[in-house]
Amino acid sequence: MNPEIKLRQAEIEDRNIIWEIIQQSIERRRQDGSTQWQNGYPNLGTVESDIAKGFGHVMTVDGEIAVYAALILNDEPAYSTIEGAWLSDGEFVVVHRVAVDEKFAGQGMVKKLFDQIEEFTKSHGIQSIKVDTNHDNIAMLKILEGRGYSYCGEVLLRDGMRKAFEKIII
Repeated sequence: MNPEIKLRQAEIEDRNIIWEIIQQSIERRRQDGSTQWQNGYPNLGTVESDIAKGFGHVMTVDGEIAVYAALILNDEPAYSTIEGAWLSDGEFVVVHRVAVDEKFAGQGMVKKLFDQIEEFTKSHGIQSIKVDTNHDNIAMLKILEGRGYSYCGEVLLRDGMRKAFEKIII
């Protein structure tokens, strides 16, 4: 029997579960030797801000939160300056702060999340998805490559240069 997988907007009641999932991801990145998320960001305030702005989304498996991500429409100031070039200049969804609950780690949840994000993007008539990640986040780099995202160049975020990717959806 296939589990029911849904992407929904996060609610303030979800914040503690989301924060726990992000803390697990911060620790996994540290154990993997990644410098990403090792400087106090993201934090609980980031999660609360995401939820308040309508950016926070959770992917549930049979009603249980498995993955968190911030989905931001057309707004990432750091993306206005890229060392390289984006594939498009139309409307886009930005994916930030992807974190998987350790109970669901290794089960292809981020691939399923990106499937859900692509459906979300199509349903809103938005042209593309843009995402960045740290040069040493090997798992995410493999996922983006496997999902057909194109490397576009480097963008400067608060904690340094990040690899930037885009996928045209419609």
